[in-house]
Amino acid sequence: MTVWDRPEPPARPAPLDRERIVATAIALADEGGLEAVSLRKVAARLDAGPMRLYGYISTKEELFDLMVDEVHGEILPEEPPGDWREALRVRAHRTRQAALRHEWLADLLGGRPALGPNALAVGEATLAALDGLADLGTVLRAVETVSAYVIGAIRREITELRAERATGLSEREWQRAHGPHLRRMLATGRYPALAKAVYDGPDSDAETSFATGLDWVLDAVAVRLAPPRA
Repeated sequence: MTVWDRPEPPARPAPLDRERIVATAIALADEGGLEAVSLRKVAARLDAGPMRLYGYISTKEELFDLMVDEVHGEILPEEPPGDWREALRVRAHRTRQAALRHEWLADLLGGRPALGPNALAVGEATLAALDGLADLGTVLRAVETVSAYVIGAIRREITELRAERATGLSEREWQRAHGPHLRRMLATGRYPALAKAVYDGPDSDAETSFATGLDWVLDAVAVRLAPPRA
């Protein structure tokens, strides 16, 4: 039985429910990452005994499931997108925005399917936008392909943000600090393709890179979804 199938305990004198527990856990994770979350720490923040929480949530994994589903409520679009491409684009950008607000989300994306009501609503809205465009197998592969890009891009961006905080160096500062070594290596002539990318490649911010890569993936998906020529 999942946590969503299991009823909450009857009300007790001190108010407590899953909604408050999950909100508190998310606040802790936003402050210190997933390592800052435990049933004991959540109980302490709520000024409740740890054993009380076990009536609502059995394991930390269940708590993580509830946290992920709560954030999926932020990903779900307010209005149905106009077409399949817009549906996938909106979902991708809203997922990225949610992950930037809750960096710990990047650590929990891409595992087993999320089965909470908000996550199911996001999945339903996505598949409904592609319904009838191609056979079901092609539609599912299309969604999986876009999701793989989105998760990978988000994890890379979050990793870079964490590295920046850990080192105290911005990307520009890190590049300046490591520039002399890189220039010496490129001057050997052994890495001509890399040298061209470093010296001639265009600059772009994270949001632009994400949007550009997403459009390329959607272009490829569009080819697969196009009806066969007569």
